[in-house]
Amino acid sequence: MAHHASAKKRIRQTARRTQVNRTRLSAVRTSLRKVEQAIVGGDQAAAREALKNAQPLVMRGAQKGMLHANTASRRLSRLAKRIKDMAA
Repeated sequence: MAHHASAKKRIRQTARRTQVNRTRLSAVRTSLRKVEQAIVGGDQAAAREALKNAQPLVMRGAQKGMLHANTASRRLSRLAKRIKDMAA
């Protein structure tokens, strides 16, 4: 266990950040899952709306360091392509 005040504070800060990061990552995963479900369901309008809602969450996750920026962009790009291909 930590003995110094600074170490104790760092433990508190880490616990707080961990909770925030877990919550944010969970929201990102949930939003991506909703897009996937809409695509599998075949509802293009719902899939577009779900992607529109997921995009800011995913990019904010990349900005905060939970996802690599290229990973976030690649996932969104692939989902957008799958939604676009639903019309064809």
